[in-house]
Amino acid sequence: MRHRKSGRKLGVTTKHRKAMFRNMATDLLRNGRINTTDTRAKEIRRVVEKLVTLGKNGSLHARRKALAYVRDRAVVEKLFSELAQRYMERPGGYTRIVKLGYRRGDNAPISLIELVTEEYKAKRKKRKAKPEAQTESTSKKSSKKKSAEELGLVKQEESIESQADEKAESSDLQKQADSSEKTED
Repeated sequence: MRHRKSGRKLGVTTKHRKAMFRNMATDLLRNGRINTTDTRAKEIRRVVEKLVTLGKNGSLHARRKALAYVRDRAVVEKLFSELAQRYMERPGGYTRIVKLGYRRGDNAPISLIELVTEEYKAKRKKRKAKPEAQTESTSKKSSKKKSAEELGLVKQEESIESQADEKAESSDLQKQADSSEKTED
């Protein structure tokens, strides 16, 4: 089983694969685009994304880590000055893979891997909607009110409420009157 084993072997030894990734990453950062097979492009994307993130960091430690991998000072300088500024606002996705077709000799799928040049436009965050329970209850009340108005029940409710208000007022007046009588005695 191949659980938790990331990366592709690409049919070469480990030393050959590491050297190939270094060369391809250097060429991609130097030129901005390279043609290669699909599987190699997908693997080199992982390497280049990490190198651009190191460039965005900009610290001395990050520069030394990039130099340990790329080993071309001019390319590292370009990475830390030019490319880091270009991708400062972008949270990831610095490369693009475009499928070109098939190689003539062995029919291997060929892709173009390139550094993204467009400006990053941040997507707007969606606002959270109000809880549905509140909106449903208000819509139910309004629909109930409408149907009550159609049936003529709202006037009865208003008259019942007005009668209750009148009773409350009269009881308040009686209490005040009673309290004034007690104070007089």
